[in-house]
Amino acid sequence: MLAVIEKADNGGYFARFERPLKHSVEKVWAALTENDKLEKWMPNLQVDDLRKGGTIKFDMKDGSGTFIDMKILDFEEYSVLEYEWGNDRVRFELYPQPDGCLLVLKEYINTLTDHTSKDLAGWHVCLDAFSALLEGRFMDFPKAEWEKWHDKYAASVKQMPQ
Repeated sequence: MLAVIEKADNGGYFARFERPLKHSVEKVWAALTENDKLEKWMPNLQVDDLRKGGTIKFDMKDGSGTFIDMKILDFEEYSVLEYEWGNDRVRFELYPQPDGCLLVLKEYINTLTDHTSKDLAGWHVCLDAFSALLEGRFMDFPKAEWEKWHDKYAASVKQMPQ
């Protein structure tokens, strides 16, 4: 399902992805925060210091060995993980449900750019890889799927009021 993109009251935007998952909050939290699991669905990220005010590192994976430190802005174990994402923010929220949990990913976007639709398509396919990991499957980054979703997100972003 395509993320919902809306204009925020502060003049920015936010995109909201929802994924109902048939897994416990604890299992989903582990996939979000444990590096051995995180690398299987978002290989650029590495948790360095898991706490509010802690750090997640973004590996540029460009051969330079460059890492960008991203500050953890909000943290509630098994519930909320929010961190910097460039000039924006990414927030994961987990809600227990009778048959598993609901994962909500919100990206708070200050300014829409040519890169916004690329980021959104990236999150979309990473969440697919995340779901596959929870099911015990490994999924390489699906470039063809990313391109399909990129086209859809580019159209959605283009429709947003500036």
